[in-house]
Amino acid sequence: MKRYFNLLFLLLFVYSISYSQSETELFKKLKSFKEVVDIKPVRVDTTFKEGYEIFIKQPIDHKNPKSKTFTQKIYLSHSDYSKPMVFVTEGYAANRSSKTELARILDANQIIVEHRYFGQSVPENLDWKYLTIEQAANDHHRIVELFKQLYKSKWINTGVSKGGQTTLYHRYFFPNDVDVSVPYVAPVNLAQEDPRIYIFLNSVGTEECREKIKKFQRAFLSKRNEVRTLLMKDAEQQNIQFAWDYDFVLEYMTLEYSFAFWQWGQTKCEDIPSPDASAEELYNQMKASNPLYFFTEQAMKDFGPFYVQAYNEVGYYGYDLSPFKDLLVEIKDGSNIMLVPEGAKIEYNCSSMQKVNTWLQKEASNILYIYGGNDTWSATSIQLLGENNCVKMVKKGGAHGTSIRSFEGEEKELIYSTLEKWLDRKIKR
Repeated sequence: MKRYFNLLFLLLFVYSISYSQSETELFKKLKSFKEVVDIKPVRVDTTFKEGYEIFIKQPIDHKNPKSKTFTQKIYLSHSDYSKPMVFVTEGYAANRSSKTELARILDANQIIVEHRYFGQSVPENLDWKYLTIEQAANDHHRIVELFKQLYKSKWINTGVSKGGQTTLYHRYFFPNDVDVSVPYVAPVNLAQEDPRIYIFLNSVGTEECREKIKKFQRAFLSKRNEVRTLLMKDAEQQNIQFAWDYDFVLEYMTLEYSFAFWQWGQTKCEDIPSPDASAEELYNQMKASNPLYFFTEQAMKDFGPFYVQAYNEVGYYGYDLSPFKDLLVEIKDGSNIMLVPEGAKIEYNCSSMQKVNTWLQKEASNILYIYGGNDTWSATSIQLLGENNCVKMVKKGGAHGTSIRSFEGEEKELIYSTLEKWLDRKIKR
């Protein structure tokens, strides 16, 4: 009986918090916006006062006033109207309202925006022609315009990886929406499959390490029959539905290994098994850098929209098959275009990224780029020409998880002082 009353008290307490929060001034203002379709309180970091999951009505085609609409999910974390706003442009789905590094550094409010065609922000009738960087930038512009009615201090947009790319595209199409941009580990690809990736993989680290990686990949392929058995065992035990047959998956994992090894930096060269290691040792190392999820049907569904964007506008990468041709059975083409969802029309527009890149190099201002030096995606990082005030910070040896906290000493001080100058705001050290 005591447990029952404790549970009842807890439920009433949670309900009272939710109800009291829903009656705040901010909630009422948000609910009054005609663009808001749905809103509900959510838990946020304790440094925030209120948090909401909000669905905004957006046109599928911003160029057509009579366009059909879809609902786009955002998370608002509110601290104070007078504080800056960190505007997080996700590149994929948004499933959390957690506080970002930049919001902590700047003691700011925060909005996280789910990207169109991902997660819960998918049009009812999937028409891929509206999945463009310009349409997405217009989504973000409408949200900024809406919330600037409430938050009139400085605005900073930011994102990580594909989210960082999205940050740059938003800024390209609407340069005055925000005061500062901080894209993390954002590639600026200049081809459908940018060849600079191959150059990077043939020069990163030491020659000894690169050779060890190739020997490991060849050994993995050479033990095909044993590896296939291990792969099948995992699939059965974990109920994994792979997107391809087992031989294709193990070859695909092999080709992806060098990219993933340097991108994530989770394995050191000395940890790579020797070619005479057991199939199980090789397989465990491969999984450590290449999680099996990446090769599943679910991953293809989750990331399908990204591949449409990649092969139509934003670019991606392929593989150099030459070191493994004698061992490959299933894969005869090094392109990743097979990842594009069936039925999606692909017409690569090479001018999109060329225009963005030129603008970033010559006209952009107040953009602070964060990169990891060993991250494979740094191969296609922005190349600044000294024609604007933008700053590029590269963490030596850093991987795809590089952030501001990865830097130390004078480098971190340069990041802080740059943000202070651009935002005219003192940052606590």
